[in-house]
Formats: sequence, structure tokens, C-alpha cells
Amino acid sequence: MKKVLIAVASAIVSLSLPVLAEDMPGMKMGNIPMEGMQMKQEAQQAPIAKAEGTVKAIDIQQNTVTLAHDAVPVLQWPAMTMAFSATPVQLAGLRVGDRVAFEFRAAGMNASIMSIKALQ
Repeated sequence: MKKVLIAVASAIVSLSLPVLAEDMPGMKMGNIPMEGMQMKQEAQQAPIAKAEGTVKAIDIQQNTVTLAHDAVPVLQWPAMTMAFSATPVQLAGLRVGDRVAFEFRAAGMNASIMSIKALQ
């Protein structure tokens, strides 16, 4: 009987912990997407990397430029083709086929152009 009471008491405590955690005063997070916050913080802390590449595609609606870029030793990235976030101002004047020099910040495989210019 004693073992049954201990098991029931343990189950009650285990089941009530998530409820207590949800109602901790001063810890309300609202609807803040924690993953987005973490990715934004990582991107802001990431070093600025430099590379050269060739413009493969430009998507004005998504604000991206796809670049076939050379290796990026500072990030230990091999040469590859990938899309980078960019502002409309950065995309202005770029054309598919342009050879470019660019600077970017990366958080994982999400990268944002800091500056980009066509090479002659």
C-alpha cells in the first residue's frame, strides 16, 4: 500500500510540474518566437565574411540573390551556389552573369549580404 501511495504522489507531482512552469509570474514570454530571436542574435554576432562569385539568379519579390561563390576559408565553406538575403538597394543594378565581390554575415546556412558590387 505504501508503494502505491508513493507512486500516486510521484505521478501527481510529475503531472503538475508543466502546469506550474507555465504560470510562473514574471516569466511571461508572450508570442516571441525563440528560434527567430536566437537566429537573429547569431547573425548579429557572426563575423563578416568576404567572397567573390557569379550572380546566378535575382529574386526581387523574395529579396534574394543566388550566387555561385568561391570557397570562404574564414567560415570553412567550400565553393557552392546558394541564395543570400539582400535589400532592394543591394539588388539594384545586378544582372545574372555578373561577377561580384561581396561581404556577408552567416548564421548556419542563412546568410545576409552586407555589401555587394559588380567586378569589371
